[in-house]
Amino acid sequence: MKFTLSWLKDHLETTADLDTILSVLTRIGLEVEGVENPAARFAGFTVARVLTAERHPQADKLQVLTVDTRSGDPLQVVCGAPNARAGLVGVLGTPGAVVPANGMQLKVSAIRGVESNGMMCSSRELELGDDHDGIIELAADAPIGTAFADFAQLDDPVIDVSITPNRQDCMGVRGIARDLAAAGLGTLKPLAADPVPGEGPGPEVRTDDAEGCPAFYAQAVSGVSNGASPDWMQRRLKAIGQKPISALVDITNYVMIDLGRPLHVYDRAKLTGALVARRARESEQVLALNGKTYALMPEMTVIADDAHVHDIGGIMGGEDSGVSDTTTDVLIECAYFTPEHIARTGQALNLTSDARQRFERGVDPAFLEDGLAIATRMVLDLCGGEASGVTRAGTPPVAMPSFTYDPALSERLGGLAVPAERQRGLLTVLGFEVTDDWQVTPPTWRRDIDGPADLVEEVIRLEGLDEVPSVPLPRAEGVARPTATPDQKLERRLRRAAAARGLHEAVTWSFISEKHAAIFGGGAWTLANPISEDMKVMRPSLLPGLLAAAQRNLARGATGVRLFELGRRYGADAERATLTLVLAGERSPRGWQRGKAQRFDAYDAKAEALGLLEAAGAPVANLQVMGEAGDAWHPGQSATLRLGPKTVLAAFGMLHPQVTRAFDLDGEVAAVELYLDALPARRASGFMRAAYTPPALQPVRRDFAFLVPATLAADQLVRAVKGAEKATIVEARLFDVFTGGGMEEGTKSLAVEITLQPGERSFTDEELKAVSDKVVAAASKLGAVLRG
Repeated sequence: MKFTLSWLKDHLETTADLDTILSVLTRIGLEVEGVENPAARFAGFTVARVLTAERHPQADKLQVLTVDTRSGDPLQVVCGAPNARAGLVGVLGTPGAVVPANGMQLKVSAIRGVESNGMMCSSRELELGDDHDGIIELAADAPIGTAFADFAQLDDPVIDVSITPNRQDCMGVRGIARDLAAAGLGTLKPLAADPVPGEGPGPEVRTDDAEGCPAFYAQAVSGVSNGASPDWMQRRLKAIGQKPISALVDITNYVMIDLGRPLHVYDRAKLTGALVARRARESEQVLALNGKTYALMPEMTVIADDAHVHDIGGIMGGEDSGVSDTTTDVLIECAYFTPEHIARTGQALNLTSDARQRFERGVDPAFLEDGLAIATRMVLDLCGGEASGVTRAGTPPVAMPSFTYDPALSERLGGLAVPAERQRGLLTVLGFEVTDDWQVTPPTWRRDIDGPADLVEEVIRLEGLDEVPSVPLPRAEGVARPTATPDQKLERRLRRAAAARGLHEAVTWSFISEKHAAIFGGGAWTLANPISEDMKVMRPSLLPGLLAAAQRNLARGATGVRLFELGRRYGADAERATLTLVLAGERSPRGWQRGKAQRFDAYDAKAEALGLLEAAGAPVANLQVMGEAGDAWHPGQSATLRLGPKTVLAAFGMLHPQVTRAFDLDGEVAAVELYLDALPARRASGFMRAAYTPPALQPVRRDFAFLVPATLAADQLVRAVKGAEKATIVEARLFDVFTGGGMEEGTKSLAVEITLQPGERSFTDEELKAVSDKVVAAASKLGAVLRG
């Protein structure tokens, strides 16, 4: 939100200087993003008079001028403008000045052999208009030698304020002035909004969409002359980045910035019948003022006549009924559009505008009458004509809720004790109605006030957040109790473990597109009012965000990506803590020892899953590898880690090629999802660790090689072998797999090492043989045969 200092003072009676105003704005929650001094752009440009103009000796289209700036001897300047002549008063850019239009720094130079000490400037070169046919011509009595910025009143500072979405009242200069007045920086000036008495009936308008457009006010003006807007208005609009177009259009833009009240003006000669606010019909289209045609949907509110649609209600007008230089009869629209409808329509059409920014935040529904009167008065003053009566269709939603407020809440909730009457005064200046028994009713321009806590916020921000004392929290005697929950401690531990394993943490959006959500089973939570279509669904998995991040990194030259994120996935019943990682690109670069670069595979994903589960305290030794992970994973190259058949702790492996293609990733991608909500709860063990008690006797290791069916998973054999004698076998692991020559078709050889731990005494040969027999018997149940 931009405005000039003089513009602000149109509404605020104050003696405060610019620095004070900037300080107070930030203090009351209207953060100043920047201040621009336009005069600095015109440093070195001076009002000057042309004394003589002679033809250039080497060029027919150039002239050699002598120019008086009252700062010494006349300067010689070469100029190609056709209107350059003796006696003309214009703008001279002296050496060292920077031309605003192109950033060129002027200097003394020779043009076709003749020295030139600067440049006589056109409106386009100074970015003051589009005229480039000749140099600027000022009034003959313009003060020669005066800085052009001072002469043209271009020394008005431009203030840029960041307006948060909840402060719709500050989307106009008057709203900002009201806040400053409440903060004690001056007095809010009264607003002249006398109704314009009209002749005859008002224009024929109505609203057939009470939900999208509850109220539609309009007034017609006949016999207008639509020329250029006055200089003062053009200067202010240009200062804030608005391009002046014509008096009628500039008036609507000016009222919108000045008072936060969007308006629209129609050329009545281009309308057919009554103007109606209604829902769009199937296959309707509108050619908007930005030159683009938009396909409308039935849930959108439009303004139409008997022929076709003329306006996307509250967002942008149509080109067909726009005003032009030949317009003589106009209809001024001042309507109230429901914020939620405006937001959904703008997002669906991917169309933004200054009007949409205000309507979707919520303009003042009680300001229709005054807003229309102010706009009509400006049209009459600047364009002439005669006004009709006012048509008021529909009823604006002006009813506001009341809250019972306790002044003690300012200290209890905000930490600052403010006298009750001081609070009453602050709220009253802001426009709140406060009764003797502290029933508070917000003004119609404050839709963001939803209860007593919001009233405390208003009091504290105006009294000053820097006035809130710094008070330490009470500390109990003795050792402070830990504040972190077990889940928070687990997440911290896993973050450290993942980083220690060489993974880089990422933080991605919790919102994704419907297209990406569908790849992972679809999202259960769809936002009714998303920021954009790409952020419409709460993520059912963390993989979409990480895959998008991996793609960006690989596209920018990364050879290998190892990313992890610890966040929440959102199911139909709850949000669940998840640690997800993605391994893409090269695991190791090419080298003379290993040859070509190695890429990540499913075993890398499994190693990461087991390592992180162990860091989380999961019983890794008891985990079972079962089945494929789901449709998003590569069949045969993915699996799950489970405690029993139902408790899934993780999914790991390679992602399906269709998934990687959907995210523009080349090659295979490995991934892991750890479901932290499925981890078994660990009992609190206090602050003491169990004493380290190593076994007294050395373990015994035995190797077994089995001939097994080729389809048998090695994990099944290892688990069967380990369970053959639970009392003595403490570990079993696969150490060799052999297929190929000498093996029967459909078989493979798996070699397993078991570790036996004696207790009170060493094993005898008979005991070792008995264990071996149990191992062989357990393996035989899976179709395994001990190799000779």
